[in-house]
Formats: sequence, structure tokens, C-alpha cells
Amino acid sequence: MRSVDAVTETPIEEATPDAEAPEAAPAPNIDWDLAASLGRKVARPGPRVTRYTMDQIHAELAEASVRAEAPVREVTGLADGLRVPTARIVDRAGWINAAAQSMPAMFGDRTAPDEDPGLVQNALGKVAGVQAGGLLAFLSGAILGQYDPFSIDDATGEAGLLLLVAPNILAAERQLRAVPSDFRLWVCLHEVTHRVQFSANPWLAGYMQENVATLTDDAGESTLDMITRLNESVRSGRSREKGMLGLMQLLQAPEQRDAMDRVLVLGTLLEGHADHVMDAVGPALVPTVADIRAGFDARRQRPQNPLQRLIRALIGMDAKIAQYVRGKAFVDAVVAEVGMDAFNTVWTSPETMPLIGEIDKPDQWIARVL
Repeated sequence: MRSVDAVTETPIEEATPDAEAPEAAPAPNIDWDLAASLGRKVARPGPRVTRYTMDQIHAELAEASVRAEAPVREVTGLADGLRVPTARIVDRAGWINAAAQSMPAMFGDRTAPDEDPGLVQNALGKVAGVQAGGLLAFLSGAILGQYDPFSIDDATGEAGLLLLVAPNILAAERQLRAVPSDFRLWVCLHEVTHRVQFSANPWLAGYMQENVATLTDDAGESTLDMITRLNESVRSGRSREKGMLGLMQLLQAPEQRDAMDRVLVLGTLLEGHADHVMDAVGPALVPTVADIRAGFDARRQRPQNPLQRLIRALIGMDAKIAQYVRGKAFVDAVVAEVGMDAFNTVWTSPETMPLIGEIDKPDQWIARVL
């Protein structure tokens, strides 16, 4: 995204092919300390419970996160022999802190430690920090758990941390009227699958980081370049995602659009694989898994008020819900056709990842890769 200063360019009607393009202003670094502070202040409190009850929830989630590891490894055939780490059980403020600490690593810090960002960039960074703080506050009430490959595990000093947001899990199980022990293990099965994916395939974190960096980089384009490309994209009839993601694809430079395709495919694969594993493991470990799945799917699709719908659209939550469905269909089809061992070829390298058009046509991926 271009900064305000970078938009002050030669008017379109005066631009010529030989005109020297103005140097784009660097994108501001987000003030993540401000984002975390603001996010903690405006985040909604979780359900009211006694300290004793919350301690019990923390203990059960910690145990469930370890217990889920063995069956996930058995079904996936991944991470055999690797250490089984513990999860960090957090409240909403704890999740905000962890997210604010890991985001700079994922997005990349554009300012050297001893470099003065300047007055304007510092001000823009604070504005971005306020916006990020509001987003973190909203998400802190929605996320049940998350494997973050960029957070640091305090116990080992290694990157990669499984976060479980206890008040959100409690709120969801109450809303669904689920059996608490079953629901907590069910959530852990999904998030532990993500931990296994990244632990067994360390290149995934770097691959994600590279593509996010490309996606958020300032392409340095002029307004004329952007308008020309927008017109060409609309006329081409090229397939795009729905909603905000589709609009972003229209506005992106080619290299950014390719990076977004790769990020979308990776997210779709990771989420679909996790849902596949949950359904494969769940019936043997979670007696009420069918009720939980039905209730949770209905919860994902429940009506939202207009403000919630707008926020969901802006941050891509509806697209993420679609990822579960499309990704699971892809994994289900490939595993049914060739088995899990052959499916695991997908984790070999970026070249074995599905292409954007193969997610809905798994036979094409099988023909290309296997």
C-alpha cells in the first residue's frame, strides 16, 4: 500500500512515457507497541468465570494440546520423532500481545534498528498502529486458537508457538452447548495439525514470509500505471476471488497478484488439511464430534449485524471460511484417490503446492505432481 506522500505525482494528463517516475516514499512501519496497548484497552472482556474455573480450563487445554499430537501425527504421517511442545494458554490480551510481537517478523521491519524513520513516517506508523490495534481487538474475540510460526516459544527460544485463547473457547462451547472436554480437544486437534504442518516442513514459514513481504511491498507504480492495469484486468475477464480479495487482486501489480495467489493457496491447503485431519481423528477421540461439527459449521455461517459483516469482509474472514470448505474438498479428494503418503508430496517444496486453479480441480494437481 502506498503512503500519502507517494501519491503526490505528476497529474495524469501531463504524464509522458519519458517522464521520470517519482521516487515512492517508503511504507511506514506499524507501531506495534501502540497497536498492542490500544488493542488491550478496547478488546471486549471474555465470559465471567471464577479463577478456579479458568485455572481448570487452562490445565485441560494444556493437556489436550499434548494429547492431540500423537493421533494427528499418526493420521498425517508427519513430524514423527519430533519433540512435542506445550501450548501457551492465553486470554484476549495475551493473544494481542503475542500477535503484536510476531507480526513484525511476518510483515518484515523496513527500518534498521539504528535508522531514524523521520517525523512523517513515525506519525504514519502511529496511525497504522491505531488501525492495527482496532483490528487486533476485534480478532482477539474471534480466534479460538492459532499456531503462530513467527512467535517465540519462551521455553525453548525457538520460533513457533501454539496459542489457545481460553475465554473464546469457553464462550464458543457455551454458545454451542457442547461437552466442554470434547470441544476443547476438538479445537486442539485442529490447531495441533497446524503445528505439525509447520514443524515437519520448516520451509513453510519462510515461504509464507516471502510471499507476504511481496504482497505488502510498495510496487512504486504511478497512478497512470495502476489505472491502466485496472482497465486491462476488468476487460480481460480474468477469474478473481469474490469480495474484497477480488478488489485487491484488481489493484495489485502482477508480482503482488501472484504472491496473493500463493498465500491464498497455502492458507486454503493448511485449513483444509486441518479440517480433514479433524474429521479423520475426531470420531475415535471425541464422542460428540458430529454435534460439534454441525454446530460449528452453523456458527460460521450465522447472520451478522451490518458492522460485523463489513469488518468480516474487510479482513477477509468470509474468504477464510471458504478456505475451509474448498481446502477440505481438495484434501479429501486427493487422499481418497492416492492415499495420505502420496498426498504428503504436497509438502515437498513450493513447486509441489497446488496452483490456484488446481484447488477446485484436484485431478489436475495429481496429474502434474504425482
